[in-house]
Amino acid sequence: MLKFLRTADPFPPVEQALKDPNGLLCAGADLSVARLLTAYRQGIFPWFSGDEPILWWSPDPRMVLFTGELKVSRSLAKSIRNKGYEVRVDTAFAEVIDACAALREEGGTWIGEDMRRAYKRLHREGHAHSFETWQGGRLVGGLYGVAIGRMFYGESMFSVATDASKVALAALAGRLSGRGFPLIDCQQRTPLLAAMGGREIPRKAFLRRVAALVDYPEQPGKWTAQSHVSA
Repeated sequence: MLKFLRTADPFPPVEQALKDPNGLLCAGADLSVARLLTAYRQGIFPWFSGDEPILWWSPDPRMVLFTGELKVSRSLAKSIRNKGYEVRVDTAFAEVIDACAALREEGGTWIGEDMRRAYKRLHREGHAHSFETWQGGRLVGGLYGVAIGRMFYGESMFSVATDASKVALAALAGRLSGRGFPLIDCQQRTPLLAAMGGREIPRKAFLRRVAALVDYPEQPGKWTAQSHVSA
């Protein structure tokens, strides 16, 4: 039976997560900053839609992207060179998450208002970050996620121009590698992530890495930067 959490309840061990659906661990509690940071530190993330309660997940295997294993295809490299894309960091977080929500709503999976408010709070407190692809002064793609220590947890991405979300992901991987972040949590497998070098690893292996990486003394705060991405 699925465990329902009250506000003060701790998460159950991730080994208790269901196999079907893969990784569903528990429900309930809240989306406070403290709860979300605790979840990520334990390899758990929220994902729910519509009128569902808050659902918490820790799938096995786990999709990850090692920042040193990023694959940039010829077509992506061409887009980076020729389309005039500019990547900015933490300059339009609210717009990025709202665009991700609109895109998911069209596809039937909704990043609801409660989730948006929660991650905007995380951003204001310096824990959540956006990588944004701009073209001619217009936001055309991007992604957002959460950083704890030297671990980055990717949440969602969107694109309204060719390769725009891939450009943001390439910039993220480059920035993280330069800051000593070896790993991006991608949660679940998608063709895009697999094509860019993402792979699945056992949950136990993922949790071992997380436990080491979240304890680095990185201070929260904005990562604001601006650059023209090159392949």
